[in-house]
Amino acid sequence: MKLVFVLFFCFFINTTGIAQENLPVTIGVKHTIKSTVLNEDRTIQIYTPEGYLDSDKEYPVFYILDGQWYYFSGVSIQKALRTPSTIPEMIVVGIHNNDSSRWELFGDESEKFTDFLVNEVISYIDLNYRTTKERIIFGWEAAAYYTSELILKKNDIFNGAIITDGGYASEELVKGFTSKKDIYLFIANSRKDIYYIGSTDAFYEILKKSNPKNLIWKYSLFNDEVHESLAHLSMYKGLKYYYHNYDSPVFESIQHYIDLGGIHYLTNYFKERAKRFGGDGQIDDNTKNGLIWLAWNRNNFEYFNIFMTEFKDVLTTKRYDSAYWQNRFGQFYLKHKDYKNAIKHFNLGLDKYPNSNFEKDMRQGIMDAKNKKGN
Repeated sequence: MKLVFVLFFCFFINTTGIAQENLPVTIGVKHTIKSTVLNEDRTIQIYTPEGYLDSDKEYPVFYILDGQWYYFSGVSIQKALRTPSTIPEMIVVGIHNNDSSRWELFGDESEKFTDFLVNEVISYIDLNYRTTKERIIFGWEAAAYYTSELILKKNDIFNGAIITDGGYASEELVKGFTSKKDIYLFIANSRKDIYYIGSTDAFYEILKKSNPKNLIWKYSLFNDEVHESLAHLSMYKGLKYYYHNYDSPVFESIQHYIDLGGIHYLTNYFKERAKRFGGDGQIDDNTKNGLIWLAWNRNNFEYFNIFMTEFKDVLTTKRYDSAYWQNRFGQFYLKHKDYKNAIKHFNLGLDKYPNSNFEKDMRQGIMDAKNKKGN
């Protein structure tokens, strides 16, 4: 009887554990706005970052038109890009539209939709969520045409816009654009979007001709995509473009670093980043570490020496607090016949990290450096 009870108990615990694993995954909340502007109920979906409820932090907001289709794309891209730090954590708001009225509201009745967007959607989000007032908007197809004009007419609402598979604004409207701050516009399309590529190309030509001050814009073609498939990729590329200097810069080679302007480029990069996103405007440790590693990896001793001198402050951080790094530095200096620095790092490794796995290599390195130094 006891054996039966034990077996039953184990079975119960096991099945209970399995059942608890099959919990539903929820991504945000749905909210119904009883719109007095549109005279109808409108659904919006709202995603808040992990940890939102446990902090008092404020967040930028990403507004997605046609949220019934693209809300989940926005959430997935935001979550993927913010790890570790390509873009900041964001609140994502998907605004649902009705197929029967979306072209009309994004066209002839665009003023009405803007009234709804600003005074009913954005005001609700700002009132009920902690926002920074930094806003980006996404529009596909009909919403792209609407957003093209909105970002030029009312640039005090959004800091940036991403449009795809459509979009156009007249030369008069583009020339009339004025803003005291930078406004970002990312335009995407494909030659296979045979429906709307013409208007996007025309918009590009107008922007190129007028090149309005403080409108930071880019037009990209993704010709492997078609009208129905481009939205997700455009959203991804657009967010990366808007936040192009949010993350630490990465260089594919030392020559790439030189071509961009070297230390002068880095200094300006971090000053501009501080203006947009805060911070002290100093070159960060990630960039310093990356350049030291790049020079070591590409066997470029000249720039390795430059970076080790220019960024010597980073050498005292936790990253390099090990015998592994002191041996690595020592061996690289030894390889390039800088015996003084080789001995310096070997000795540091031996003194600070006795009995490490690299002790034998470092002692041999000191002997080799002294012998070659004496010859």
